[in-house]
Amino acid sequence: QVQLGESGGGLVQAGDSLRLSCAASGSAFSITVMGWFRQAPGKEREFVAGISPSGGRVNYANSVKGRFTISRDNVKATVFLQMNSLKPEDTADYYCAARGSAYDSLSSSRDDYHYWGQGTQVIVSS
Repeated sequence: QVQLGESGGGLVQAGDSLRLSCAASGSAFSITVMGWFRQAPGKEREFVAGISPSGGRVNYANSVKGRFTISRDNVKATVFLQMNSLKPEDTADYYCAARGSAYDSLSSSRDDYHYWGQGTQVIVSS
């Protein structure tokens, strides 16, 4: 079982940066694929970024590639999302998610993630 808690959201202006954090509990964190998703008002939850258990493999949605960076600290059981050059269209609730420890492949599908945090809100004003 993995419990996740996001932090770091807020209200920023276009062009600013934010760093989201997701603290995880549970001994399996270091062997768990982690991901960030987001959900804007009236839209479906969409994939943002994913990272392998070792951190050696990452993948991103095309809409954030080159602006966002996912990373992790397995000692602190925390995954991060560094968001630069924020745009109003990045406004959403951001969710941290974890795959089951039996899986080590990256995935952009919501259905492949078994544990979810409560989300943190990011608002980017123009």
